[in-house]
Amino acid sequence: MMDPNNPCLFCNTNKEEYIIENNLAFATFDSYPVSKYHLLIIPKRHVKNYFDLSNDEILACNEVIKLSKNKLEQEDRTIKGFNLGSNNGKVAGQSINHCHIHLIPRRQRDVDNPQGGVRAVIPSKQHYTRKPK
Repeated sequence: MMDPNNPCLFCNTNKEEYIIENNLAFATFDSYPVSKYHLLIIPKRHVKNYFDLSNDEILACNEVIKLSKNKLEQEDRTIKGFNLGSNNGKVAGQSINHCHIHLIPRRQRDVDNPQGGVRAVIPSKQHYTRKPK
């Protein structure tokens, strides 16, 4: 079985696979997409997780995220929302030790009940009832 960390899969991404890039970050399609056009935004510098990014890298990743969102919405009019997230640390599900941010397009009725969105990382916490104030 291939180890995506030896050598680092993201450090060795072919530039022809870049969808959008700037001087510090790029976007590419996820190899195991959750939905059509699921992208990864990846800093070009090898850094383990989001919390190790420099401020300039955070801004560069954010620019790629926004440009990617706009491009995907133009490409596919069925996209009505996005989930955005990063797994940081093995216990949070990180399997490739190079920071990457998931941009996951969402479509009407792609799941029965989208309430809770990213809360589904702990399935029992996804759906909830609001408490009265």
